[in-house]
Amino acid sequence: MPVVPLSRRRLLQFAGAMALTPGLTSLRRTNVVGRVLAVSDMHSAYERTAQLLAAFETEVRANRVPHVIAVNGDIFEQGNVVALRSGGVVDWAFLAALPKIAPTVFNLGNHDNDLTPDLAEVVARLKALGVHVVTTIGDTRTGAGYAAPHAALPFGRGSLRVVGMATNSLNTYPKASRAQLAVPPAADWAAAHLADHLADHLASADRIMVMSHAGVAADRDILPLLPDGGLMIGGHNHLLFQHRQGRSVYVHTGSWTRAYTVAEFLSDGSVQAQSRAIDLDAPATPALAELVAATLAANLTAEERTRLGISPRALSLGDTGRRIAAGLAQAAGADAGFMGHTTLGTGVPAGPVSRYVFDSIVRFDGKLMVATVSRTQFDGFMARANQDRPMPLADRSGDFLYASAASPTADPVRIATTDWCATNQREYFGTTDLAFEPASDLRVKAVAAQALWNA
Repeated sequence: MPVVPLSRRRLLQFAGAMALTPGLTSLRRTNVVGRVLAVSDMHSAYERTAQLLAAFETEVRANRVPHVIAVNGDIFEQGNVVALRSGGVVDWAFLAALPKIAPTVFNLGNHDNDLTPDLAEVVARLKALGVHVVTTIGDTRTGAGYAAPHAALPFGRGSLRVVGMATNSLNTYPKASRAQLAVPPAADWAAAHLADHLADHLASADRIMVMSHAGVAADRDILPLLPDGGLMIGGHNHLLFQHRQGRSVYVHTGSWTRAYTVAEFLSDGSVQAQSRAIDLDAPATPALAELVAATLAANLTAEERTRLGISPRALSLGDTGRRIAAGLAQAAGADAGFMGHTTLGTGVPAGPVSRYVFDSIVRFDGKLMVATVSRTQFDGFMARANQDRPMPLADRSGDFLYASAASPTADPVRIATTDWCATNQREYFGTTDLAFEPASDLRVKAVAAQALWNA
């Protein structure tokens, strides 16, 4: 018998088994039986790391129910020179503190061996800290996984059964390690194996959490396999939203340590979730705040401290992307510009912006590319752009573009974008027939800086 139909049938069976009798539900007072504090895609964003740790400490202290902390990949960032030079000392200190607050599980992402090509070293160090590690990433040299794809964490009277999956987009992992990595497509793996990893752990007190660092496109195919009353945490796309599916919830928790998500398992068998923002001036854990300050002081050069500009006000990540996209168009003499969402790290803060901070806003450099498209094509690109807005899950593409706000009237339309988006146009533009060419010798970072401070 084929594996996939069997797994789907078993999922339907135990999804029904988890449901409470309707008559009993109405007689019981719904309350919180356990909570998950979830974060993803931190990317060594140290400006809020100590504040996030303090928020987790406060959450657990103020809510006397079982907690689990879930880190859904990409805590490290090679593009952060301080992280690279210090060996991620701040990130590791943050991770070391988490199991002292609550049981902690880490699902590996595509940047978690940014600071060392050896993913096995990362996993061993996480486990030595008392962190549970889950992943579907395998080692081509040994044929084994770097860690099991599942874990069971204590959660009140029962356990929280966790399954974690990674992205199979190997071009997003550090180049030095790609030949060593074997990663199955997350949706295919889930269809074949998710039921088996959950089937033996569905006693009445057990709860389910699926962690996916594969992005929205893959997650849409996994969601129908999520047992009713389960929690699914997504990552990789740097999005922030909550989506309800029956008594289950699917969430993306944001990125760059700007927010985290609180998910609460309720006594009626359902899950609810909401996001919490992390302000720059929020209370911080003193020891970690001191470590952040000392690490920055010891590792930043004079050039990296150089002020590139002054922002009169803070911009959201989306508004930052749209302003840069408009700058790309202006520099290239195009009608419209498009900026890939994960080329950006964080939004522009208010006040002076140094080279170091700018490099966390625009993570990657590259060539500026141009192409001419029909008006019909352009309208299609605009319809799927700017996915930081509220929108139905069915309309989310995962990888997306920030588009300049002004809509041109030209037909055909000349567009500008980065070489990354031009090379990966299927993911970003939804097509493969665009003929891009370089826009002279223009570079993305130089044009972005001009757009931000000389508009």
